[in-house]
Amino acid sequence: MEDYALATTLGVALGFLGRVVMLKTDYRQYPTYPHGSIIHLALGFIAAALGSIAVPALYEKEFTAITFLSLAAQQFREVRNMERNTLSELDSMEMVSRGTAYIEGIAMAFEGRNYLVILTAFLTSLSVMLINWWVGIVVGLLSIILAYIYHQGSSLKKIADIHLGQVRFEGPNLFVDDIHIMNVGVKESQKLILERGLGFVINPKSMDSIVTLSNLGQRQAILHDLSVGLGVYRDAGNPSLTPLTRRDINDGRVAVFFLPQIKSEAQAKNVISKVPILENAVRIPSESDALHEERKG
Repeated sequence: MEDYALATTLGVALGFLGRVVMLKTDYRQYPTYPHGSIIHLALGFIAAALGSIAVPALYEKEFTAITFLSLAAQQFREVRNMERNTLSELDSMEMVSRGTAYIEGIAMAFEGRNYLVILTAFLTSLSVMLINWWVGIVVGLLSIILAYIYHQGSSLKKIADIHLGQVRFEGPNLFVDDIHIMNVGVKESQKLILERGLGFVINPKSMDSIVTLSNLGQRQAILHDLSVGLGVYRDAGNPSLTPLTRRDINDGRVAVFFLPQIKSEAQAKNVISKVPILENAVRIPSESDALHEERKG
């Protein structure tokens, strides 16, 4: 019984520590602090308890206890639905919305992190039972490190080069470098755009990157992160000042135009480079069987 108690205690402790490490309230202010963070930490504690208790249950041949893991999976799917619904409701109040792809990615991430907590707690508890307590601690810490690396995901700078573009007009037509953005006929708006507007061109590094950046959800995520990181110089009902992205269909480059509250080219480039690559937007046509067959032919 003492072995069971030690295995369970260490499993819960290290599993919960893993959730604390993976929980981060960043510039997007999500999850909110303190209440949003408390909710996710409480769920992380429950996940750690389920993962660590599973090992003593197996040792006692209480196989029916494992069914609680399936119930946990159902509950964590409800967490995903809760996050999706909450963010969807909040999105209607944003000056620049996240978009459905970004929201689904956030909801998926919170569900997946609870499974990583269960795995960390399970491996820690199992190591304590099979070997000893200090090996369990080492295994738990290694699991936390791997979980932290895994949950980071990729950012835009890994798939594309980003450079400052020239915001200019040709008559009423607004361009960022050579990519047409929109038509702005009001002279006052044109003057304001030239004074405060920033433009960037995102150049994909590969065919896979071209397809990923063509996703509207991925491009909306760029605009949302820029509006959160630098603010947005507009109010509701100003369509000519709306941040936009436009794609050059010939080479796949994406132009980003926006009017930030804080005009800083360096900060804007840094924000764009750190925009997460949405799992729902990733496409890998280079691994298509049809494409490989065509190259062989």
